[in-house]
Amino acid sequence: MKLAQFTRQLKPSETLAISTKAKTLRAQGRNIIDFGLGEPDFATPGHIMRAAEHAMAEGFTKYTPPAGLPALRRAIADKLKRDNGLDYAPENIIVSCGAKQALYNVIMVLVEQGDEVIVPGPYWVTYPTQVLLAGGTPVSVPTTAADDFKVTGEVLRRYLTPRTRGIILNSPCNPTGAVYTPEELEDLARVLLDTDLFIITDEIYEHIIFDGIEQRSIATLHPALKERSIVINGFSKAYAMTGWRLGYCAGPREVMEMCDRLQSQTTSNATAFVQVAGIEALTGPQDSVRAMAQAFEQRRNFVVARLNAIDGMTCNMPHGAFYTFPQIDALFGRRAKGQPLLTSADVVSYLLEVAGVALVPGEAFGDDRSMRLSYASSMAELEEGLARVDRAVQQLE
Repeated sequence: MKLAQFTRQLKPSETLAISTKAKTLRAQGRNIIDFGLGEPDFATPGHIMRAAEHAMAEGFTKYTPPAGLPALRRAIADKLKRDNGLDYAPENIIVSCGAKQALYNVIMVLVEQGDEVIVPGPYWVTYPTQVLLAGGTPVSVPTTAADDFKVTGEVLRRYLTPRTRGIILNSPCNPTGAVYTPEELEDLARVLLDTDLFIITDEIYEHIIFDGIEQRSIATLHPALKERSIVINGFSKAYAMTGWRLGYCAGPREVMEMCDRLQSQTTSNATAFVQVAGIEALTGPQDSVRAMAQAFEQRRNFVVARLNAIDGMTCNMPHGAFYTFPQIDALFGRRAKGQPLLTSADVVSYLLEVAGVALVPGEAFGDDRSMRLSYASSMAELEEGLARVDRAVQQLE
């Protein structure tokens, strides 16, 4: 059977693939510690689950408007005003089956064949693939640990071409945990104000942020930027609702109208009772959000110190999300059973096989010098897993 041409662009999500492999090995009886998947280990807060249960009992099991329940869109608009200083009408907001679908909708609406979209690297694995699916060309702008994995305005300007259509920003960032300061965003804004590029700003990790830093949206810096910005967010990370699949985007009316049309022809609405739970998440108690962020900060402090104590690894201090992105290229050339480790995939495969620890190779995020470790795990698992990694590295020749 002949497959459509676009399927050649399709790649499985590397992070989900690692998690699937870890679960398969567990099913075979292996003791595997999984640091691969970006999923909070906390339970969804009880008041959110009770809201969903009540909604089902009350009959919220039917279709809703494709763009989402009006009450949820209003709650999101209130949240954006309260937390982010962004003034959007409910009509400027589309609710989707997760932030990943919201991002897909926006890219499909904005990107055409031949368009270039700038994606600062290291990047979340899904960004380039979705640009490719829309017929565009993702243009990775590399950064390094010395840059704290952040692109500057000067560097951004060098990557602009007549075909550049937009840019995707992610702060706090998956996989590096980097957070752009207001000054750094202003630096990028000065360049972007000289263009007509769209700006997709993925802010899904906004509440998982440390060291007293406040997350800032680039859309708040100038009215002209807000007119070209689309904010992507959701409930998966801050409210431990990964499996509920609820996200949203906010942006210019004409873009949102097209996203609404597209979604009406694909998934239609997000699950009705999940949307009711989303209203409760935004309007109910926020204690659990703060408690999770505090726990993640404590874990981060331990993980960074422990990684930097392992021979051949160095790790920046991330200021948000729940990932570290340690540099591991000093291990390249070392041998395991006589075979040299030459890539991040080699190192990660070795650690999975020998240490029973699942990690994601940096090449999946556009940087083969590193690997991603999610510390959305218990302290006991982090202590044991990193001790295993340390012992495995010491066994290399």
